[in-house]
Amino acid sequence: MKPAWLDFLKDAGAEIENNQVVSFGNVERERRMLQSGLIMCDLSHHGLISVDGEEASDFLQGQLTNDVRDVSLQHSQLSAYCTHKGRMLANFRVFKRDDSYYLSLPQSLLEGILKRISMFVLMAKVSLKDSSTALVKIGVSGPNASEQLASIISDLPSEVDDVTQANSYTVIKCAGKHPRYEIYGELEAMKTLWSTLDVNAAPVGAEAWEMLNILAGIPTITPETAEAFVPQMANMQVINGVNFQKGCYTGQEVVARMQYLGKVKRRMFRVQIDTSDVVASGDKLFSKDSKSGQGTGQIINAQLDANGGYAALAVIDIADAAAGALQLHDENGPTVSVQSLPYSIEE
Repeated sequence: MKPAWLDFLKDAGAEIENNQVVSFGNVERERRMLQSGLIMCDLSHHGLISVDGEEASDFLQGQLTNDVRDVSLQHSQLSAYCTHKGRMLANFRVFKRDDSYYLSLPQSLLEGILKRISMFVLMAKVSLKDSSTALVKIGVSGPNASEQLASIISDLPSEVDDVTQANSYTVIKCAGKHPRYEIYGELEAMKTLWSTLDVNAAPVGAEAWEMLNILAGIPTITPETAEAFVPQMANMQVINGVNFQKGCYTGQEVVARMQYLGKVKRRMFRVQIDTSDVVASGDKLFSKDSKSGQGTGQIINAQLDANGGYAALAVIDIADAAAGALQLHDENGPTVSVQSLPYSIEE
């Protein structure tokens, strides 16, 4: 996190641990606000890898699951980076600002992904670096988020994944129940934006924004789930994170084979877990009647729900999910119930 931005947030009342905003003093109120009120959130828990050079697009095209040629100053995309076995090492949003491409992903993954992907640059005219402190990034969400932002930023994107570049801000529209935006900019412009929004918006911690991703059915790979799933298991093809018509990329053969020749036996579901104990990425699910030889399922992301228990995204054996009777950890674990996602999936 940029030191001057850190100081600004602290002056605004942020409680910060490990360069991540935990809360602004009342976590329970923040959880209640995020589903119906206007909120704003610092996104410094997400890092940025910048990719520059005249061959940047071609390089990324050979590494990522989506068609990078569709990324422009007006359009972003979700994508993933896989092993040669098609297992996701990370997933992220790809967008452009000026002449640079940016990959937005958890800070906890950034160093390893940057090191790995840089190994494949070879003679390509491209450079990659950690640009997490180059731009300040915040999220804004709520029923009247568009109206509030329009009074500050002259042009806002109207469709999910679209981007506008206005008043020195890069604005990306994200999926969600209410209008939701990620905004990137230089320090002083972002301080101005935050202070203006602070009149009507409630500042919240990083976990609130991650909860909105869960409710939107948008998974985030973490160190605990790296290499655990092929993209289709995490619904990446449904949320426009995979392009099956593009050329080769690392892991493409496995991903394409599963799409055209195989049958996905597990996919991502939204679930509710009846517990107040901590639920974490990578936690296993259990079903006493499961016939899956690979286990019932695994938590991708989980956050405390203001209405009780945990809301989570989990990759689950489809037959086990249909049968119900899911539990966390083992037969003595809390009940796990399947909830609806905001999009449909063809089985």
